[in-house]
Amino acid sequence: MARFELKLPKMGESVAEATITNWLKEVGDKIEADEAVLEIATDKVDSEVPSEVSGILVEKLFGKDDLIQVGETIAIIETEGGAAAVPAQDVSDAVIQEIEKSVETAKETVSASVSFFESDKFFSPLVKNIAKEEGVSLAELESIAGSGKEGRVTKDDILDYIKNRGAQLSVSIAEPVKTIETVKADPPKSIPVETVEPVQVQPIQPVVPVSVNGGDEIIEMDRMRKLISGYMVASVQTSAHVQSFIEVDVTNIVKWRDKVKEAFEKREGEKLTFTPIFMEAVAKAIKDYPGMNISVQGDFIIKKKDINLGMAAALPNGNLIVPVIRNADQLNLVGMAKAVNDLGNRAKTGKLKPDDTQGGTYTVTNVGTFGSVFGTPIINQPQVGILALGAIRKVPAVIETPEGDFIGIRQKMFLSHSYDHRVVDGALGGSFVKRVAEYLEAFDINRDY
Repeated sequence: MARFELKLPKMGESVAEATITNWLKEVGDKIEADEAVLEIATDKVDSEVPSEVSGILVEKLFGKDDLIQVGETIAIIETEGGAAAVPAQDVSDAVIQEIEKSVETAKETVSASVSFFESDKFFSPLVKNIAKEEGVSLAELESIAGSGKEGRVTKDDILDYIKNRGAQLSVSIAEPVKTIETVKADPPKSIPVETVEPVQVQPIQPVVPVSVNGGDEIIEMDRMRKLISGYMVASVQTSAHVQSFIEVDVTNIVKWRDKVKEAFEKREGEKLTFTPIFMEAVAKAIKDYPGMNISVQGDFIIKKKDINLGMAAALPNGNLIVPVIRNADQLNLVGMAKAVNDLGNRAKTGKLKPDDTQGGTYTVTNVGTFGSVFGTPIINQPQVGILALGAIRKVPAVIETPEGDFIGIRQKMFLSHSYDHRVVDGALGGSFVKRVAEYLEAFDINRDY
């Protein structure tokens, strides 16, 4: 018999840790090679950790909701063959005791900070240690607006919070409104006392509970919905959202797609939707206006070299995820279609990898899929812009010709551009979405794919 260490595998360049959400196997269970042992979650994607060997699960080193680092040993599997890293018969008692001691130390370390694992938000070990030492509660920690990637709380964020916490005025909601009167101290008898208008301090209003009757159903948000909720609120609190709208004539695109979609699928083995055509236009517009391909970190603007387009996708349970098409400006239409279909299909089946959702520099969301004419999407932090694609509709329109104007039926849609007014002015935000529209309206109906 031999012992095999099951470690948390590398899940992408930007993913360093994950949280255990569920153990699929218990101690004593038999495990086949490539069989899933546990489920884990990063701040974006849920996935499974399979075993590399067949054997018996003899020890679990971490529990549900524990945070583990990439490369860390999660469990011990006893095998019959020679695939194990450490044969049991060759391990001395001293070595076994040392391993057990290390395991216990790890468990104690995790247990000491377990209170912060109750949150669905991600906090780095450094931030949690500072919070613990300074007596910051979980509720306080969750209320801090993070300036880091994806709205994460950084070391500077929590230190600023701790610094300012003592200066905040707290007023009990149970106390009545109080007035503060100011007078000059000990004035001479010959000078009348100056009367100052009282200043009223308004009490903090209590949160009014939602009324629930006997016929209502109370459903707790799942983990993904809690994360999305936190991201949306943090984004609105971080960025100064402003929108620009433009109507686009996409008649030529509709006609071209109708003409080539069957041949395209037969030759490439991929369905041709409108999304890759729109993504192609967005990538071209970003090359023309690189000021939209930036992020904000504190007082600094980071200009991104790569154009990585996020593609908002709805999951079967109604939640939302944003996989990323990397180097989108380097793809032709066939490559874009393959990337869009691959990410969309893996999103629907829950097979996205953690790194598939990392590194986006600009996001596109298709609200027209659900029949919406246009929308006002919320920016995917730390990006500075997001484009919503409205539904394509047949509408009457004025058509200009050398012979004069006439009314005709055209295929049109709205583009809705939300951008961060802290760093993107109306000229840039409006010019960018106009450029996208120009590329779409100039689409060559005779082009090849």
